[in-house]
Amino acid sequence: MKMSLRSAIIPVILTCLIPLTEAYSQEEPQETATLISEEIAPNYHYEYIPDFTYAQVDQRVKAMETGMPFELNDRIFSFIQYFTVRNREYTKMVLARKDIFFPLFESTLQKHEMPTEIEYLAIVESGLDPQIKSRVGAMGLWQFMPATGRMYGMEVNPDVDDRMDPEQSTEAAAKYLKSLYRMFGDWEVALAAYNCGPGNVRKAIRRSGGKKTFWGIYNYLPKETRSYVPQFQAFLYVLNNLEAHNFNLEEPTYPIEYEKIRFDRAFSLERLSELTAICIADLEHLNPSIKQRNVPASNRSMQINIPKSKALYLKENLAWIGDSLGSPPSILLASNDSPALISVEKAVASTNSDRTSYRVRSGDVLGSIASRHGVSVSQLKEWNNLRSNLIKVGQTLYLYNGKTATSETLADNSAQSGQRTYIVRAGDSLWIISQKHSLSVEQIKRLNNLISNNIKPGQKLIIG
Repeated sequence: MKMSLRSAIIPVILTCLIPLTEAYSQEEPQETATLISEEIAPNYHYEYIPDFTYAQVDQRVKAMETGMPFELNDRIFSFIQYFTVRNREYTKMVLARKDIFFPLFESTLQKHEMPTEIEYLAIVESGLDPQIKSRVGAMGLWQFMPATGRMYGMEVNPDVDDRMDPEQSTEAAAKYLKSLYRMFGDWEVALAAYNCGPGNVRKAIRRSGGKKTFWGIYNYLPKETRSYVPQFQAFLYVLNNLEAHNFNLEEPTYPIEYEKIRFDRAFSLERLSELTAICIADLEHLNPSIKQRNVPASNRSMQINIPKSKALYLKENLAWIGDSLGSPPSILLASNDSPALISVEKAVASTNSDRTSYRVRSGDVLGSIASRHGVSVSQLKEWNNLRSNLIKVGQTLYLYNGKTATSETLADNSAQSGQRTYIVRAGDSLWIISQKHSLSVEQIKRLNNLISNNIKPGQKLIIG
């Protein structure tokens, strides 16, 4: 995809650091003084480094079942030596992060009908660090350049960089790699093109006399790309043969389960943390694409990943939490005469009502579900944080008995019932208004279906 990105992954090694064929004999491994024999000590101390031969590694490679071609050679073996002997700490670091991202990688690759082994490419690209940036400006787990990121629908601006979002970048990487595979018909060549660009790969194919395999065009590829695919294959081997090389991870890191919630406003993660008691570190970890902990107005519609343990509480209290986060935007609802503007609090007031769930069946669309339950499509989308009308069989949708009230219907109901209203002024509070009109704060909240004490200038309140 781009050149000179390996500095973000393995600062101390590139082609110049790893000797070629002559440096590693297939018969006699190097640095035997630091190694112990597999046969002598089957239970190793965590610091022990088992010895191994080319023949042993070759036997293990042949026993592996992979969806991609994998034939051991001296170049791959030298990288296996490096990651199992000389730079074990890097491998341990990768192992500690693997379980956070590999489930996402595997589900995405399976969805696109691609070999799941491609997930190991992210190790070579970024060391599984979603916020890493290369010296040439590539960013994220899959090291997208800004222009390529935007080409695949990722937002890249001073406040939000979707290249650091694991879901979006993995989806984009899968699409890009699949397009390269269609272009070259070989996964190893597609990986090479991901690194140096399809133009350089086509040039290598021409210079090789028309050969179309990675090892056939190897000598005509850029120097960095010659190391790129062997590193990928080395990690594919190492992470599938951990015990043989005495890698025992004592403290693995597991992913935090999360749900997506959209607030439709600018706010800071710190304020959200204060209101919900969600650890700020967890919010940052789950939302790496947000810079400086701030969601700007330009990205107010983006979905925020919330720890699943807090998601239900947040959904049930979305109105007052949203109001407390900052000034809410208006939502445009169509009417017969003219559009009406209602606040987010009104749009989600139905969260006070009893919730029911509906599992999507074959043939269902949002319109038919909404009609069946006497609600609108916009309500269904708001209640379930849907960006589009697309739903899938088996998906669970939540519905509420209460219906969203627009500002027009509220005004009509007030006029028909003879209700008195009050327009909130600057400096007002519910307590001040209650004293002016001989009501309690709770009465005002009940009359207006308020969840919190937060009000704002210009807001219309029913006071009797």
